[in-house]
Order: sequence, then structure tokens, then C-alpha cells
Amino acid sequence: MIWILFIATMALSLWAAARVKTVYNRYNQGVVRSGLSGGEVADLILRRLGIRDVEITHTNGMLGDHYDPIHKRLVLSTDNFHGRTPAALGVAAHECGHAIQHARAYKPLHWRMAAVGITTFASQIVMWLPVLGMFTGLIEPLTGALVMAAAWGVIMLFNLVTLPVEFDASHRAKAVLADFGLIAPGEEATGVKNVLDAAAWTYVAALVTSLAYFLWHLLPLLTGGRSRE
Repeated sequence: MIWILFIATMALSLWAAARVKTVYNRYNQGVVRSGLSGGEVADLILRRLGIRDVEITHTNGMLGDHYDPIHKRLVLSTDNFHGRTPAALGVAAHECGHAIQHARAYKPLHWRMAAVGITTFASQIVMWLPVLGMFTGLIEPLTGALVMAAAWGVIMLFNLVTLPVEFDASHRAKAVLADFGLIAPGEEATGVKNVLDAAAWTYVAALVTSLAYFLWHLLPLLTGGRSRE
């Protein structure tokens, strides 16, 4: 059963990642009618909304785009910073969506920020505890299941909170691009929507994976260890 679970969740994650890459590549072509780059769009959006304390920068690597709320830094991959495609503008506007959330004190974003530390610790547990138990034999099965269930529960809750954060950022991105006339109706707007919708599936896949492993480790605790006999 554990191999079925591993293969199924891995397949879901790979499918979601492959879909993002395929859709992104499809709409990362041509030049939008506005002629603006992702970096220019990000700067324009934030300035028009009165957000002037966020640094906009870029980094090498594909799809390394993110918003750093600690340092108030919006980081775009070089391709999206300089790119003038629907995909580049969609990604840039999405990261602006997170900056807008931060400026507007969007609660789920602050919940996710507060949970980063404990989630990082939980990720280390699910990575190393099985190895420790396998090679030392010092951990009782039910004790290990309890710790693993707790750790996966933390990761699952983090992924659950991430969903509204990411969906809301994409919603804000689509709205602000349309309201400010930065993306043309029709094919350009469709490209932005498809890229952001495809990216959302990666977060859904992460939630499904963490939920599956949480339930897998929780089950023997609820059945007194009989479920895997």
C-alpha cells in the first residue's frame, strides 16, 4: 500500500508540474500589445496601488518567482522580468497579488508566514524519522506513526492555508491586469488565466499528497495498529 500511495502522489505531483511547464511554454511566446515587460508591469501595478516599499528584482532560473514578505522583495525569474509575453505578465501580476495581500493585511498570508518555521521543522521530521527508525530500530511503530502523523498534519494544514493565498493572488492578478488595461481581452487574457490556473494545480497536488500521508500515518493510531497487519 505504501508504494501505491507513493507512486500515486508522485504521479499527481509530476503531472501538475508538467502541466505548468507545458502551459507556461505555450503562452511564453510573442509580445503583448502593451509592449510592457513583466518587471515593468510589476512596478506599474505596485505604484498605481500606492505600494512603494517593495523592491522588484530578478534572479536566474526558470519559474523562481516569489514574493518575500520578510524583506518586502518581489523576485521574478529573468525570463519573466524581461519577458513581454502573457505568461510573463501573468506571473509578475500574481507575485504583485502577494504584495497587495501583504499591504492589505490579508489574514491567510499572515497565517502562512507564521507557520513557515514549524512547517520547515515538520518537513525535516518526515524526511529523517523513517530513516532513523529503519536503521536504529529504537522507535516503536505506533510512536513513529504518531510523530509522523503530527508532522504530516502540520504540512497538510500549511498546504491548506496556502490554497486561498495562491488563489486570491491569482484572482487579484487577473483583475488588476484587466482593470489597468495591461493585458488585452481575448488571447492575451486567456493566456494569463490558463497559466495561473495551471500553477494552482501544483498547490492542490501538494495538499492532496500531504493529506494522503497524514491519513496513512493516522490510520494505525485509530485502529490500534491493526490496519497494516
